[in-house]
Amino acid sequence: MEARVPAEPLTESTLEWLALARGTLDRVAEHRRDEEWVASAWADPRTRVFAVQSGRALVTYDPRPGLVFTSSGDAPEGDRYLLGVDDEGVAYFAVQAPLPSIQGAEPASLRRVGAILGDRDSGLMTHAVALEHWHASNQYCPRCGKANELTAAGHVRVCPSDGSEQFPRIDPAVIMLVRDEHDRVLLARGPSWPENRRSILAGFVEPGESLEQAVVREVREEVGITVSDIRYMGSQPWPMPQSLMLGFFARAEGSQEMRPDPEEILDAAWYTRDELKEAIESGRVVSPGPLSIAAQLIVRWYGGPLPDMPPF
Repeated sequence: MEARVPAEPLTESTLEWLALARGTLDRVAEHRRDEEWVASAWADPRTRVFAVQSGRALVTYDPRPGLVFTSSGDAPEGDRYLLGVDDEGVAYFAVQAPLPSIQGAEPASLRRVGAILGDRDSGLMTHAVALEHWHASNQYCPRCGKANELTAAGHVRVCPSDGSEQFPRIDPAVIMLVRDEHDRVLLARGPSWPENRRSILAGFVEPGESLEQAVVREVREEVGITVSDIRYMGSQPWPMPQSLMLGFFARAEGSQEMRPDPEEILDAAWYTRDELKEAIESGRVVSPGPLSIAAQLIVRWYGGPLPDMPPF
């Protein structure tokens, strides 16, 4: 049966659901430097805390996937990150510490559970994993090399020698679904990928470059094609380790010959919806899971769930 072709409004409207862009808390940034407020929030018996270590947290799956919380009094020792406050005034913290052994819970990475956690917990884990990685990678002052100190409830590091402050860094990256004049989608394979893995094109934004310019440059560099009609579709954090993925649709101009850069792209091809459906069902192409913005962009173009799409 032929895949459904989506109506134009569905295709061009922004994405409604992205796995790692579902946080529900007020991040209360105005309170991070207020040590008295943060201490009071930590001491509140309603406060919920979870541990994070090497990008993983404890998760339970009964009755549904969720983070495992403790009170602040039962939390392990370690660096604390204030993550936010919910609508009922309950504060949430993450602690960078070894994960405790709790019956019925197991360590899980964001890649594994980011798409199946509820909105609140997915947002909490995404925030905590991003902060943990940044702190691990920025323990020394870039000016003098002296060990710096955590402050602002886990959102700033300050040098005790010169007082300079370091803030979490985010690397913006564009990811784009390219369509041709026949509304076929361009999928490519990276040199280190498994034989049946395909995805859309992506790349980091360079200094002094707009997002739209980055889309044009990356497509031209990777496959030798010129694109236009660039349309923003949505974004989500990708703290593995520290990116912000910004999704776009773009159109290839006329009939162009693809010239894949062998250092970036092993092969690339155009797919109609029927061709992609057959390739996935035959196993020649593996359907991506819904965690990535790439999958959501492909689903939007396809007009519905992809065949054999894994749950996460």
